[in-house]
Amino acid sequence: MWTTYGDFLKDISVHAIWLAQDDPKKNTAVLAAKRGDIKLHKKIKTAPRRGVILEPLCGKVFGPEDHDILLGGGSLVGLDCSWVHIESSVEEVMRRTRLVPRMLPLLLAANPVNWGKPGKLSTAEALATVLYLIGRVKQARQVLGAFRWGERFFELNKEPLEAYAAASSSSELVALQFEFFDIDRPEEQST
Repeated sequence: MWTTYGDFLKDISVHAIWLAQDDPKKNTAVLAAKRGDIKLHKKIKTAPRRGVILEPLCGKVFGPEDHDILLGGGSLVGLDCSWVHIESSVEEVMRRTRLVPRMLPLLLAANPVNWGKPGKLSTAEALATVLYLIGRVKQARQVLGAFRWGERFFELNKEPLEAYAAASSSSELVALQFEFFDIDRPEEQST
């Protein structure tokens, strides 16, 4: 991949740990792996040892401070499991890897299972989000290229994706979510 300045950008190494908790014929990680867009790991021990793992329970959003992990040669890893089994799956994987856990800022799902639901992204959508945030837009579009709804993801989330990518810190990125989505700020939630 070439930049507008003629510099070559190496693609980020993109992986998914697949825990086989859903139909492989409909699974976005399995389908993206068949196209060669990501590498699928059926065993946790074969996953990369250095990089970022996307898991929605860690409480720390992937932000600009994390870009160097991937741009410096670390891998991007998605945890592919059923939303029904998310807690036990995250616990099992995090116990057995040393990858840096990060969650995503809020976006709308474009996949047919969770269409329009904030934060209920497929693995392919999650991986594409991080690639977009670090400036690998072409690679992000490639990851979602296997799906009829892939381009719709970028259309649905155009404004938040652009704002998140331009954020200068994780705290700024987190604050931006409240501009795009009607959610309570942590200090506004009742106890």
